[in-house]
Amino acid sequence: MTDAPAPAHLLVVDDDARLRGLLAKYLGDQGFRVSTAGDAAEAARQLEAIAFDLVVLDVMMPGEDGVSFTRRLHAGAGPPVLLLTARGGPDDRIAGLEAGAEDYLAKPFEPRELVLRIQGILRRKTAEPAPPAPEGEIIHLGAWRLDLRRGELQRGPETVRLTSGELTLMRLLAERAGEPISREELAEATGQAQERTIDVQVTRLRRKIEDDPKAPHHLQTVRGKGYVLWLN
Repeated sequence: MTDAPAPAHLLVVDDDARLRGLLAKYLGDQGFRVSTAGDAAEAARQLEAIAFDLVVLDVMMPGEDGVSFTRRLHAGAGPPVLLLTARGGPDDRIAGLEAGAEDYLAKPFEPRELVLRIQGILRRKTAEPAPPAPEGEIIHLGAWRLDLRRGELQRGPETVRLTSGELTLMRLLAERAGEPISREELAEATGQAQERTIDVQVTRLRRKIEDDPKAPHHLQTVRGKGYVLWLN
């Protein structure tokens, strides 16, 4: 008999002790393993000791805010982040996604929606096989070499990690390289609720793969049609 997989371990970070406790209980009842922290500093200490699968992170906290902490985690190839905030405007959402968050949920929210968002992120994360890719799973973007299994960009000694959302998007574009794909199709295929999220992920990818993100050579916009990836 095959052992059942271990439950995903979540870190819930919120300065509101009551909400933090409610989320921990609810998520625990849904089968997750849950730890909590009251601010970014406490979360950072826990992340140094434990390999969490996902961080559920409040944006508005004393000390380091959630967007800044997300940016720091993303730069260090930390676990994926789902941001929670009472500020749900488009600019706030875009700021969180540009910082490297996988998803963004405005308060108040339905607990079931939170669970579905978490499950979607974890599915994308666990879909990335760990072994190095064979040559068929390698694409070349100028000086960059992208391992589609590991989600790693390599250029000489430099290695840059892609988020699971960025990697899913790159897979889709690479499978149909040279063919424009609409934002609507990309959003549906990657499980994103808004097409604007695709725009943000494309912007982040350009910063990683392009010599000049403002004049992209590989990941281009096709007016009226969407985005196209050119390989070389």
